Amino acid sequence: MDNDSVRLLRECNAGIKMGVSSIDEILENVSDSKMKQILKESRQEHCKLEKEMEEYLEECKEPEKEPAVMAKAMSWIKTNMKMAMKDSDKTVADLITDGCNMGIKAVYCYLNQYPAAENKIKNLAEKLAHIEEKLVKDMRVYL
Repeated sequence: MDNDSVRLLRECNAGIKMGVSSIDEILENVSDSKMKQILKESRQEHCKLEKEMEEYLEECKEPEKEPAVMAKAMSWIKTNMKMAMKDSDKTVADLITDGCNMGIKAVYCYLNQYPAAENKIKNLAEKLAHIEEKLVKDMRVYL
């Protein structure tokens, strides 16, 4: 597998880890059962895609990439500050929407940064963006 493919995979894999971590962190604060179900289903989709990406990385004997420590810390701080100010499903939807939008932007930046990546890897990256876009759409009714 070429360098662009490996780099794109590693970046997307780190982004998925960040997304799953964010969902896990916020799930306990959700009171609406439908919203909780939406988040759980999205988490499952993220985990399924993460596993697929990890299999490709294993084939290449490439290590997974963990999310940046600073990004995780900032996300944790933002989440906990907002939830402390107003613990509501609207706040959860706002945080999830912001996180997904950042993830979507990152995926397309990486797709542009690594244009020589194999099509199957680009398709995985685009699948990640679509999962995030769907979650944003699903959160709109809670904003």
